[in-house]
Amino acid sequence: MGTVVEFKNVTYTYPLSEKPAIKNMSFKIEEGKFYGVIGENGSGKTTLCSLVRGFAPDFYKGTLEGEVLVDGKPTTEYGPGELALKFGYVFQNPFNQISGVKDTVFEEVAFGLENFGFDPDEIEQRVTDVMELTDITAIALKNPFELSGGQQQRVALASTIVLKPDILVIDEPTSQLDPEGTESVFKIISEMKNEHKTILLVEHKVDLLAEYADEILVLKDSELIKAGPKQEILSDISLLKKNVQLPQMSILGNELRKLGLPIKNIPITEHQAVDIVKSHLAKGGKS
Repeated sequence: MGTVVEFKNVTYTYPLSEKPAIKNMSFKIEEGKFYGVIGENGSGKTTLCSLVRGFAPDFYKGTLEGEVLVDGKPTTEYGPGELALKFGYVFQNPFNQISGVKDTVFEEVAFGLENFGFDPDEIEQRVTDVMELTDITAIALKNPFELSGGQQQRVALASTIVLKPDILVIDEPTSQLDPEGTESVFKIISEMKNEHKTILLVEHKVDLLAEYADEILVLKDSELIKAGPKQEILSDISLLKKNVQLPQMSILGNELRKLGLPIKNIPITEHQAVDIVKSHLAKGGKS
């Protein structure tokens, strides 16, 4: 897999701000992988997303030190709109993503394709397909502003996916959703992973990242403090001392290990934890 995004010693400071929002950050994003981004509020997660897709410093201005490369080329060297078809961005609040100029969900999902001048027949086919994928066909004729939060988030995802971007950047899409809405959104993201899309997802619900992600980036105080495969990162109990949230199964596994259960590898998912307990019971429950 090739590198599609790379941060090289990136420090970024917003206009009128004295402190950098991102400091000394270096990492690579490989094609076709699902990256979860975790960290406390204010740690720089949303700024990272803005840098990846070129909104900082192009739109937000400010000062950028180092380089953000997309397909080996600095984002600052791309022309207006050049990155728009490479990246699909989904906001934390779907209300901010709905255009407000379309009366139906179908028209809303088609809006981006119309702006890019796609053929009407292709627009209709793409919209039909993506609405089936995101399970919003039944609300095709409803007004986007009359939908529930979960429905609006699926519409926002559909409006992004329909453009067939190479990379999806998604900023806390489930923060305002109930468990059912959260599950439906992660189902869609999982489908995108199965289609080998590159995904960068900011998400506080680390138990879900443990299930779906490939790699994890951990941010704290505007810096990248740890990065790597999810199993390695989300089982690192030392991160709790840095106020980094870990999956419940990691915490449980650590407590069981303290009680004397011979756990070689800390679990990060419920399935892994169940396997450990079953294995222990099969051996007679002896330490």
